[in-house]
Amino acid sequence: MSDKPLNVIFMGTPDFAAEALQRLIESDHNIVCVYSQPPRPKGRGHKVQLSPVHALAEQHNIPVYTPKTLKTEEAQQEFTSHEADIAIVAAYGLLLPKAVLDAPKYGCLNIHASLLPRWRGASPIQHAIWKGDRESGVTIMQMDEGLDTGPMIAKSQVILRDDMTASDLHDILAREGATLVLEVLDRLVENGVLHAQHQDDGFSIYAPLLKKADGIIDWECNAIEIDRQIRALNPWPGVWGEIGGKRFKILKASPKVMVCDGACGQILDKDGHVICGGDSTLQILELQPEGKKSMDFKSALNGGYIDLSGA
Repeated sequence: MSDKPLNVIFMGTPDFAAEALQRLIESDHNIVCVYSQPPRPKGRGHKVQLSPVHALAEQHNIPVYTPKTLKTEEAQQEFTSHEADIAIVAAYGLLLPKAVLDAPKYGCLNIHASLLPRWRGASPIQHAIWKGDRESGVTIMQMDEGLDTGPMIAKSQVILRDDMTASDLHDILAREGATLVLEVLDRLVENGVLHAQHQDDGFSIYAPLLKKADGIIDWECNAIEIDRQIRALNPWPGVWGEIGGKRFKILKASPKVMVCDGACGQILDKDGHVICGGDSTLQILELQPEGKKSMDFKSALNGGYIDLSGA
């Protein structure tokens, strides 16, 4: 294969995908068009907004398509008409039928935010932190009709710090994914072929779509587990717990090993230590009372949002 740039269809929706699109725009490859989720109402005013990928593409005068489905013959014919060499997919939000997967010359590549086959599915970033993984990363895979089951072309590994949040990991993996997919495309230009390794389904584990109920704290859990939950599930769905009979959104905390007498969920002191399961306590550093702005524990205490009279 010559050094001729590739004709690329980019398919993505959120900020994670926009990072890769920006890097592709800056490359020598030709982005023939972008596919993204349709504009939707957002925020308190329910104003219709373009997705981050859609907005970025418009800034660079790249044609944008926003079909609600790719299952119709009309949508598939339109996709095929672009005559792309390859499609790059990152958090697009629609399943790609076989006719779409097979349309580009080299098929469709996905930037997935985990080290496959671990954490296939919708929320790999959050689950890696929530379940205490020591490492995460991105995988570039050749897409097939399964859910993140296609053969793997390249991986990039990231070590997870004990204080890392889902937002931190999201930004790191967005950059890693953008860099890695460009390396893969350069390899394709140079060699004319991409070598891939099949996933071992025996090691697969799924990261399902998050629900609001995932954010409810169970103080019977170990403080380390609760801290992971807090770091993994902010900003959405957010993590809530009852402290002194009142409901608070917990934004930042620090787990401690401390043997204490008292019931799980009980506040120990003015420094915000709460008794948890497994002979541990969680120090609440930042919280948000219902209907109020976020604040540190002492501000909540001084503001009368927390009552320590029973502590």
